[in-house]
Amino acid sequence: MNQRGVHVEFTSLPSGNDLNLMLMVTSCAIGGTLQYGYNLAIMNAPTIFIQNFVNETFRERWDVQLKNYQVTLVWTCIVSIYSLGGLAGALIAGPMSITFGRKKTMLLNNIFLMLSSLLALTSRAAKSFEMIIISRVLVGINAGISMNVQPMYFGESAPKHLRGAASLSSAIFTAFGVVLGQVVGLREILGSEPCWQYLLASNAIPGLIQLLTLPWFPESPRYLLIDRGDKEACINALRRLRGCEVQRSELDEILQEQAEAKGLRPSRPWELFADRNVRWQVISIITLSSAMQLCGNDSIYFYAYYVFKESGISPDMIQYITICTGTCEFTACIICNLLIERQGRKILLMGGYALMTVWAIVFTIALCFEHKVEWMPYLSMACIFTYILSFGMGPAGVTGVLPTEIFSQTARPAAYMIAGSMMWINLFIMGMIFPFLVSELGEFCFVPFAAVCFLSALYVGLVLPETKGKTLSAIANEFHKLNYRGQDKQGLPAPQAQYQLGEVCHSTAL
Repeated sequence: MNQRGVHVEFTSLPSGNDLNLMLMVTSCAIGGTLQYGYNLAIMNAPTIFIQNFVNETFRERWDVQLKNYQVTLVWTCIVSIYSLGGLAGALIAGPMSITFGRKKTMLLNNIFLMLSSLLALTSRAAKSFEMIIISRVLVGINAGISMNVQPMYFGESAPKHLRGAASLSSAIFTAFGVVLGQVVGLREILGSEPCWQYLLASNAIPGLIQLLTLPWFPESPRYLLIDRGDKEACINALRRLRGCEVQRSELDEILQEQAEAKGLRPSRPWELFADRNVRWQVISIITLSSAMQLCGNDSIYFYAYYVFKESGISPDMIQYITICTGTCEFTACIICNLLIERQGRKILLMGGYALMTVWAIVFTIALCFEHKVEWMPYLSMACIFTYILSFGMGPAGVTGVLPTEIFSQTARPAAYMIAGSMMWINLFIMGMIFPFLVSELGEFCFVPFAAVCFLSALYVGLVLPETKGKTLSAIANEFHKLNYRGQDKQGLPAPQAQYQLGEVCHSTAL
């Protein structure tokens, strides 16, 4: 019996099953991070059709025939504005998740999605390419919020032994969204000239699925107890998610984090920069979130068409072969999900970036000799798949897990705001500078990416501690050694006794 008169039973060992957690993850991710990958992929198929639509709109309105570079400029604006919307979403995700909770934020996020779909659907009839631009801003905001709040929701809802796998499922659904977007964008489905407006509006369907299913699942147990102070709701949420009675060790860990956060308000991003206690945690998420976009994985898709064409694949078949690249990343993320709780985060991150360094070098060599050696185009094609596989098995999934594991409940929303902002800023920068890298460096354009991957692998190996299976206190202790390196050892705050269900225990007794 707890303080509120709620009868609580404990088990020492896990029982029941994780079906409810799996269903919650699926429901949330379908309308969450799936949208990020889907809305990136669906813009490839209608490129020519939307460019023609822009040209026709200018001609009908102002009797002006745009030149090719002007059409390209408008198209670049349509594509790149998605990243700026994502940045705005990342910045408001933290305050929303604190005010409304993780689950309600995901549900409210569909307002941006539905408005975006409506604008995209009616843009052709209204003869307004501006509506497409606004639509891309709104769907970018939707993706920015999802990419921040969803991993937080999963990491706070999953038990410790499934925390990494649950958070990494965000990357799996992102990769699945890419594959789904590539399939729906086929000419035989919605990738034809009469249907491009329906293709842009098709992202409403996953959002509707989330709206119908997610309300049936509970809020994050940690949010309910630590942020809202509602122990009864927390215990009920744990019961529903675990399919069994509450385990004492799991509730003790949440109570310990509650005691450490007692009297503290949620941190703001600029406060984390000034807090020495989380200095290396902040440096880590900035470094790894930036590396995720600067490593060249998205840019390799740009080269895919050229490489496949050089390999002798007919242009009509390339759209089907391109689906294999998305499927490759999807498969790699699933493998990473299976390995993350066995091999740990550090080895997957470091190994992924190290392999990407190797493949970037091999890819550069293959591009240099593709017209001199007959089989070099096939080596280039192999490098595309191995590069994507290496990205999917490490950086794609593990990077999103880290803020949940290395920051406390009060600092977590602000940490995700920083990580998300860096991701979207660097995505925008890459979209703007990669064409210039190609024109200036030619076949050596992947050398900068090789350098980024090498430095990232080095950073992970030398700085980042392993977080697999560790409590927040244990992880904080490891970072404490980095944050106060070279000074006299200062222990973390002395353990304080706290009242837990009728008995006194120390927060470090775990």
